Amino acid sequence: MFARHDRIIGRLYLTGDALLALVSCALAYVIRAHVYSPRPLYPPSHYFGIVPLVVGLWVGTGIVLGVYREIREDETRRAFTTPLKVSFLAAILLFALTSAFRLEYISRLLLGFYVVIDLVLMVAFRLVAGRLSVGGFRHFLLAGNLPEVLEIARTLEANEHRGLRLLGFARVSSGARELDQSGLRRAYPTYVLEQLPDLLRQHVIDEVIFAVTKDELEGLEATFLMCEEEGVKTRLLLSFFPHVISRIYLERLRDMPLLTFTTTPEEEWLLLLKRVVDFVLALGLLLLLSPLFLILALLIKATSRGPVLYRQTRCGLGGRQFTLYKFRSMQAGADLRREELEALNEADGPVFKIKDDPRCTSVGRFMRKFSLDELPQLFNILKGEMSFVGPRPPLPEEVEKYEPWQRRRLRMQPGLTCLWALEGRSQLNFRRWMELDLQYIDHWSPALDLKIFLKTIPVVLLGRGAS
Repeated sequence: MFARHDRIIGRLYLTGDALLALVSCALAYVIRAHVYSPRPLYPPSHYFGIVPLVVGLWVGTGIVLGVYREIREDETRRAFTTPLKVSFLAAILLFALTSAFRLEYISRLLLGFYVVIDLVLMVAFRLVAGRLSVGGFRHFLLAGNLPEVLEIARTLEANEHRGLRLLGFARVSSGARELDQSGLRRAYPTYVLEQLPDLLRQHVIDEVIFAVTKDELEGLEATFLMCEEEGVKTRLLLSFFPHVISRIYLERLRDMPLLTFTTTPEEEWLLLLKRVVDFVLALGLLLLLSPLFLILALLIKATSRGPVLYRQTRCGLGGRQFTLYKFRSMQAGADLRREELEALNEADGPVFKIKDDPRCTSVGRFMRKFSLDELPQLFNILKGEMSFVGPRPPLPEEVEKYEPWQRRRLRMQPGLTCLWALEGRSQLNFRRWMELDLQYIDHWSPALDLKIFLKTIPVVLLGRGAS
C-alpha cells in the first residue's frame, strides 16, 4: 500500500479509536449507574475530567506502540492482537494513575467496564473496517518487465478493497518477453507502450507505474510528458539506484523537487516527541535524585583528590563534539596513565576497556557497577546533546578509526542505553556493538525506545555486564 494512503488510513483508525473511547466511557457509566449498581455512583460531572485522560491514554499508547503507522488489514489476527496490546498497557497506566493521585471517587468497576467495552469495540471496528472499500477504484497500468512488476501487481490485488485495481501490463520494448502471471489472481492483458495514447482514450487509467531499467528510462521522456498532458499520475520504481537500506522520498526546496535517500529515521514529529519525553523525564529525575547526587559527590570528595565531575569530549549527532559529564570514578590524572595500561585492554576495535581498571577508586568501582557514574549525563540530555536511548557517544579518537559503515551510528542522537545494554554491555565485541546500534537505527520507534528503557532498568539494578 502507498505510504501516503497508509498515513491517511492510520489517522482514520486513530480518530476511530478516540471516538470509540468516548463511546465506551458513556456506555460504561450507563451500565454502572443503571444496569449493575452495587453502590450509588457519583453524578456524570465528577467523571468529565477523567474522560480526556482515558482517551489520551488509549490513543497515546497506540501511537507509542506504532499501531497507526502500518495498518495491515489483510492480517485478521492483528484485529485482535493490536487492541489487546493497547488495552492491556493503557489499562495498567489508567489504574496506576487513579491510585497514585488517590482518585477514590472514581468507580474501579466502571473503569473495568470501560476497558472491556472499548476492547470489544476496537476489535469489532477493525474487523469491519478491514472489509470496507474506501471509495471508487483507481485503475493502474504497469509498464516494464522487471521482476518487481509482478510484486507490484500482487500488492495492488491485495488492496482491491482499498480501491486499487490493476488494468494490465505494458511492455516498454516490443521484443521483451511475456510476464509470467501464474501467481496472480486473474490474467491481465499485456500491451506495448506505443499503444498508451490509445489506451488512455479507450480505458480509464488513473496511474501508470514504470518499473524499468536505467537504460530504458532514457527513452521514456515523451511518454512521461504525454501522461503529464493527459493528467495521468506516473510513478517510477527506483530499483536501479545503488541503494541497499535507504528509505526514499521526495522533498521540495521551494519549487525544486529533490529525491531524498536516507538511512536514519525521518518522522520529525515522533523525533520531537522523543525529545520532549527526554527533557521532561531528565528534569524529573534530576529533581528526584538530587539527594543521591549530593551523597555521591560527598563520597567522591571524601575518598579521593580531584573534582567531583569528570568532563570528556565525545561525538554526538552527526559527529558534533560536546562535553559529556560523569561522576569521577578514577584517580585524578587517570587519562595520563592510559598508554602504560594499553597492553591490558580487553576490548577489540578502537575501544579501550579494562574489567578491573587499577585507576578506579573504591567508590568509583561501586558507581560503575550500577552505572551511577553516568547520572550527570541527565544534564547532557536536558541540553539536547543526548537522549535516554541511543548509541553511546564515542570518543573522537575512536571515531577516527571507524570503518565507513560504522560511522552511520553517529546519525542518531547518542543515548544512555541501547540494544547492546540488553545483550551484555561491556561483554560484547566491538563489531557486534556496532551492528546492534545500526539495528536500533534501522528499526527505531517510540515503542522500541520504551522497550529498551524498561529492560535496561533491571540490568542496571543488578549490575549485569558492567565493568
